[in-house]
Amino acid sequence: MTAWDLKTGPWITRYTPAAPGPGAVQLVCLPHAGGSATFFKPLSAHMPPGVEVLAAQYPGRQERRNEPCTEDIGRLADAVADALGHLPDTAPLALFGHSMGALVGWEVARRLEAGGRSRPVALIASGRGAPAVHRNAHLGRRSDAELVADLTALSGTEGALLADPGILAMVLPVLRGDYRALDAFAYRPGVPLRCPISVFLGEDDPWARGADAEGWRRETTGGTSFRRFPGGHFYLAEQWPAVATAVAACLGRVPAS
Repeated sequence: MTAWDLKTGPWITRYTPAAPGPGAVQLVCLPHAGGSATFFKPLSAHMPPGVEVLAAQYPGRQERRNEPCTEDIGRLADAVADALGHLPDTAPLALFGHSMGALVGWEVARRLEAGGRSRPVALIASGRGAPAVHRNAHLGRRSDAELVADLTALSGTEGALLADPGILAMVLPVLRGDYRALDAFAYRPGVPLRCPISVFLGEDDPWARGADAEGWRRETTGGTSFRRFPGGHFYLAEQWPAVATAVAACLGRVPAS
């Protein structure tokens, strides 16, 4: 079962119940371009007790499909940070973003550290080079055929789904809206984060090269670590148990097994 809290509105979906107590952590997951909160549902099944798994649901998808996409990373981060400010402050907060979600997570972490809520204890940035090396690839201008080719190459969506016109009619506008947000993103230097950053990369990911990922070191004074997984851009979908173990290690919540 999933649920969103009336205080946070539709922005935050909860996949595992709150588990207050020593060592408890609130893990907030931030999806990739075209993705939704449900991408992280398999992760919740493999996380150890004490980790409350939540995910951001951006406008324009699933139960928010009638809302226009937010075509600005900063506005997305503003809204997510505001929603997180209404969560019960019962446990330390950590952020886990994949691809575009890594940029959103970084921006959210900056806002939380500058605001009144307890600062995040960790940022896990997956499948994305450092914000300072972001390049505008004009993704939002691509044709439908080019977008489908991108999805197929990255293995982000099953081939059978891409052949369904009804599915494409739902997926492509959302993807294009998110790509426009990425096109408009501009790096803004600022005070480095204080929380540690863990960078997860697929070994064969063409969109997150190791050299670009090294730049994450400059975004925090809390230390940076790197973990590589077999696979491409969506390596997570192929090995959620291993990803969950790595996330738990970053949070200091490694199960006894």
